Amino acid sequence: MSPMARSIYLKEEVASVPPGHPINLPNVKATESLGAWIGALLRPGDFVALTGDLGSGKTSLARGLIEDLLAQAGAPLEHVQSPTFNLVQPYSAGALEIWHYDLYRIDSAQELEELGLDEALDVGCVICEWPDRLGALLPGDRLDVALELASTARRATLHAHGDFEARLDTAWQGSPFQVRDNA
Repeated sequence: MSPMARSIYLKEEVASVPPGHPINLPNVKATESLGAWIGALLRPGDFVALTGDLGSGKTSLARGLIEDLLAQAGAPLEHVQSPTFNLVQPYSAGALEIWHYDLYRIDSAQELEELGLDEALDVGCVICEWPDRLGALLPGDRLDVALELASTARRATLHAHGDFEARLDTAWQGSPFQVRDNA
């Protein structure tokens, strides 16, 4: 990305994209649309780390991602909500298994072992809210999506690690978003 600001269009919504891939998300639909776009990049073994304060849009982004993958696979649509109390919710989107984790209530490494994260990555992709709870278990190859409240909207910043870095850069270049430089 060049150091100048760029504009991308999420459906009818406008978002500003400076370096580092931050995106202004004016409403829930824009947040879900970004999730759907990220979902199209996923394959088995991928890990998406969703960070942000309560109410910042982590579950909305996960909902857009999961519901779009289910629809693309022709799988029955399910109401996606944060698995705060059961900690993990699996979904089957055809050949891709999706494991949605919410680690907010995790207090110990032993609890993490019981959640089957390694097994989930062996057979599918993981969408994880509150990934900081993983500590040293956080995968090196991953996509971090940091969400924050910004005045009347939300902002997402994408940061790719390892294998995900080249895929994210390629996806931005060939994305369905209309991109133009702001002069």
